[in-house]
Amino acid sequence: MNIVVTGGAGFIGSNFVYYLLAHHPEDRVICLDKLTYAASMEALDDAMRDERFRFVRGDIADTDAVERLFAEEKPDIVVNFAAETHVDRSIDDPGVFVRTNIMGTQTLLDACRKHGVRRFHQVSTDEVYGDLPLDRPDLFFTEETPLHTSSPYSASKAGADLLALAYARTFGLPVSITRCSNNYGPYQFPEKLIPLMISRALADESMPVYGKGENVRDWLYVEDHCAAVDAVMRMGRPGEVYNVGGHNERTNLSVVRTILQELRKPESLIAFVTDRPGHDRRYAIDPAKISAELGWLPATPFEEGIRRTIRWYVDNRGWWSRILSGDYRAYYEKMYAHR
Repeated sequence: MNIVVTGGAGFIGSNFVYYLLAHHPEDRVICLDKLTYAASMEALDDAMRDERFRFVRGDIADTDAVERLFAEEKPDIVVNFAAETHVDRSIDDPGVFVRTNIMGTQTLLDACRKHGVRRFHQVSTDEVYGDLPLDRPDLFFTEETPLHTSSPYSASKAGADLLALAYARTFGLPVSITRCSNNYGPYQFPEKLIPLMISRALADESMPVYGKGENVRDWLYVEDHCAAVDAVMRMGRPGEVYNVGGHNERTNLSVVRTILQELRKPESLIAFVTDRPGHDRRYAIDPAKISAELGWLPATPFEEGIRRTIRWYVDNRGWWSRILSGDYRAYYEKMYAHR
């Protein structure tokens, strides 16, 4: 099959490209990526040497660019990872998120209809459900949990999900959606919690933690997420949503402390800063549906995954150092310097 992966130069997208190339030698993988600040062509160096892989630079919200690609490649499956994803950035500039996450998804859906794509898979997030109370560990997000967004980012992802489901119902487009918990692993842009804390700990710099660090996230190793998306796009029922969770709940503060312990750095590096507006308290996903229907379960315990991730960032300082020396440094100062 020909599989188009949008956002394939980003964190999860690049990991998914390698997952497909490793597990499905019979398929071709075509990556469409705009190469925004969070993308990295370095992440695709090995893929570029594989004759089954093609990279195309383009914007999913550019109708002409998407049409040209679909006409050339005639994709069987389209997997949409392309998105603006950082909550703080969405608070600073919501319009960028609406354009890419909603209008870009519509452009892809229209192209899929026109070219008879066999499956459009939308990669979403548990953040569309809002949050859960910290004092109710028995509560989990299920596929039936109402959407209750907290930020422009999560609202834009919820809008994209609803568009995809509407195209399934109105036009009969074979759509599937996965909503995953927080991912971590290699090639994650260092504005996200885990790589941010690793990079700053390695540099012996202060590590900003929102509020008291009590917010809880369900952590999922990126390779496990890739396996879930692959299963759903091939075997999941059209028109369905599947939650993908790691059963690895941790407070932000405990994650930061784990990183410090692994790197043998002092807790005095932790700096508590003013909380972000509308900061969700707890995310926790029930993956019972994908487990029962498709046999998927997370394979990587957090303790193993975080050690792998820390080791990767230690061994690949050049990659994230180049990022931190550029525009991101100015962004970091803007977001955290006065908190």
